[in-house]
Amino acid sequence: MSEINSLNPIDIATSGMMAQAKNLEVVSSNVANARTNDAGDGNPYRALRTEFSAISNEGVGGVEVGDIIRDMSDFHKVLARPGDPRSDADGYISLPNVSLPQELINLNYASRNYQANVAVLKRYQTMVNTALELLK
Repeated sequence: MSEINSLNPIDIATSGMMAQAKNLEVVSSNVANARTNDAGDGNPYRALRTEFSAISNEGVGGVEVGDIIRDMSDFHKVLARPGDPRSDADGYISLPNVSLPQELINLNYASRNYQANVAVLKRYQTMVNTALELLK
């Protein structure tokens, strides 16, 4: 008879919660810096993105945060007031490449995924408690 390799729901849900908690931090950073014109290097803030990867080792599975990468898309440009020292040769100011509507969608998505993993843990706990009651 072959061995059945099942993934532990606690490990999967816990890893999902940790990954989404990190994703919430990244999204919060993007929202907080949506209007930061100088991120310390003379350039506007660049949005961050979370990369996830699946893990599956000897009976343990789930998700982990692979890398936090900078979004290298173009900065948003707005016309500056005449004489503004932050403007370029064409009279525009570069703003961060953060889209607040998109970040709010990402925030909602991460929050819902976190809640789904919590629900898995609660259901698993209920299932274990029911099994223990049946064994009494």
